Amino acid sequence: MLFRRAVPASAAWNVTKTLVQSTVLWTIALWVIPSAIVQVTRDMTGDVWRVGPWPRSGWLLFVLSSAGGLWSGWIMATQGRGTPLPLDHAREMVTGGPYAFVRNPMAIFGLGQGVGVALVLGSVAVLLYVAAGGAFWNWVLRPLEERRLLDQFGEGYERYRQHVRCWIPRVHLHRSAESTRNR
Repeated sequence: MLFRRAVPASAAWNVTKTLVQSTVLWTIALWVIPSAIVQVTRDMTGDVWRVGPWPRSGWLLFVLSSAGGLWSGWIMATQGRGTPLPLDHAREMVTGGPYAFVRNPMAIFGLGQGVGVALVLGSVAVLLYVAAGGAFWNWVLRPLEERRLLDQFGEGYERYRQHVRCWIPRVHLHRSAESTRNR
């Protein structure tokens, strides 16, 4: 029920859906929830720090991670013929763009955005929220997603999983059997 393959659609429609999904999810996960966390922690414990260059570093990390997230979404929508959302997931296996370096670039970029927000807001509690989100994704959602990808793409996904790490990007590109045949 959590995973549903996208219906056939144009790349423009998939990109539009991806942008809408990203806007909604980013607004909730990266603005509404962190703002509430900061408010609660200020009221309860004063657990908010603002020192030195952290806000500038946070904005830089947020902007770079957001660009990476948009790049990943673009690749998912155009090459995968779907969206990053599990309820409308890609029809084709995606191994290009940032997916050639790491299996889960959207998770990495999302965590980068979260750390950037925590630095901008100066909140240890928001950093803990980001860490909890990363742990939940890694130990609950990722195994479900990888099982679905293995069921959908079989041996091709298994080869990809063996060559491309989950969290630590490769220094060189992964070329799938399909992309090397087309050269």
